[in-house]
Amino acid sequence: MAVSPISGTSLQGIQRGLQGMRRNAAEIANPRPAAGNAFPAKDGVRAMVELHQNAHLVTASLAAFSAADQMIGSLLDIKA
Repeated sequence: MAVSPISGTSLQGIQRGLQGMRRNAAEIANPRPAAGNAFPAKDGVRAMVELHQNAHLVTASLAAFSAADQMIGSLLDIKA
């Protein structure tokens, strides 16, 4: 089965989002506190915000993939 351009783009978005989430999770799990400070530096906060952004990217890409799948299914039903 061939992958349509919209499905390919959606899958690429899911992959990028998951890669970003893995990177952000690693940054959150291993924070580098500022010198003499027990709290994570701004990098930890940035990683949390980016983690949330990447989660939205995966969700949106998954919705686009689902919509493309439904459209292809509808076209097949019409042709049949």
